[in-house]
Amino acid sequence: MRKTLVLLGLSLVVGTAVGFQTAKFGPVNPDPNGVRPIDAVDTVFIEDMTWMEVRDAMKAGKDTVLVATGGIEQNGPYLAANKHNVVLRGTTDAIARKLGNTLVAPIIGFVPEGDIDPPTVHMKYPSTVSLTEDTYHRLLVDVCSCFRTHGFKHVVLIGDSGGNQDGMKAVAEELNAKWKDGKTKFHFVLEYYNYGDLKGWLEERGIKQTDEGLHDDFAMEAMMLSIDPASIRMKQRVKAGKFKINGVDLAPIEKTIELGKKIIDFRAELTVKRIRQAVAK
Repeated sequence: MRKTLVLLGLSLVVGTAVGFQTAKFGPVNPDPNGVRPIDAVDTVFIEDMTWMEVRDAMKAGKDTVLVATGGIEQNGPYLAANKHNVVLRGTTDAIARKLGNTLVAPIIGFVPEGDIDPPTVHMKYPSTVSLTEDTYHRLLVDVCSCFRTHGFKHVVLIGDSGGNQDGMKAVAEELNAKWKDGKTKFHFVLEYYNYGDLKGWLEERGIKQTDEGLHDDFAMEAMMLSIDPASIRMKQRVKAGKFKINGVDLAPIEKTIELGKKIIDFRAELTVKRIRQAVAK
């Protein structure tokens, strides 16, 4: 009886260990050429796709991937800390669909935002999450390297915040120098961030702002409103009578949402033009 119990106990230990390994590393050797059993969803976001959907999209010609960086930072009293990531959800979708051969990597939300200790820049405010430049650099290298391994021909780096730009440029240059076999080319597109005379574009449409000293402006709020109204605290601000920014009323909501969509399209068109120029070289 005792021997039976010991053997039973060993069996449970071994079974648990095997179960742990399976849970940790996933199923063993799924067929890479297996047939997708269901229809694919209509999305360009890799994180919202199954591996089979990504594989089949690549086979159908999706040979380019956008690697976009946002940030988690203080953005004044009205905007959620993931402001840049919200905007990127709209702009990257527009860019990828306009290009037609592009998917979007999971948006990188952690970027340099200031020194951590002692805190500088945005790190002086709660909500902010900052990376060192070294960590940011290593993160981008690993992410971009993954997409080379998967077979993408072009990896395009864009950033929605000013502090993101130098690191992306350095990584693109480093990886192009490291891999000269032509399998994958890495492109940093500054034009996504430096998107022309948006101030003049807005003023032509009657939007003239007076800077209130907040880390906020009408263009950013209009884009975010068109993507996720909660991210600009729409209901709370309407209730408090503060549904405006830099002297510009955000009501009527429908008009501001329509402008937000046009701003996203404005930025996407400029970025797509530059990406096409870059990949044609």
